[in-house]
Amino acid sequence: MLDSGNSILSSMDLFIDKIQQLKGIMLGVSFSAVILAPLAIIISLYLFTHPNFLRLIEQEGEFAILLTVLLTVVLVTSGIWLVAGIQQFRSLSSWNKRYCNYLKKREDLDKDITSKYHLDTEE
Repeated sequence: MLDSGNSILSSMDLFIDKIQQLKGIMLGVSFSAVILAPLAIIISLYLFTHPNFLRLIEQEGEFAILLTVLLTVVLVTSGIWLVAGIQQFRSLSSWNKRYCNYLKKREDLDKDITSKYHLDTEE
């Protein structure tokens, strides 16, 4: 029975370690959203407000409509991506704090058990 409990704890530790590794990837995705989304928004807004864009809309009927739709899609998608990136970054920061707290508690518990039962960690 003790072996089963040890297996569950080992599995949980492996799972938490894997999540910690994935955290780095998610942090990169979050940073890309925070950097690239505002860039796309700025470029799209610049194009929308540029005087030549207004002339293009007046001269080119179908193409101008398509371009306007595409720029609108870029603006909306970038806005969503920016919000998602900020939320993900906050979530990862919270996860990191909880993970560090978990590691500290686990280390303290290991020390308490070792000292209480006079277990030698070196074999």
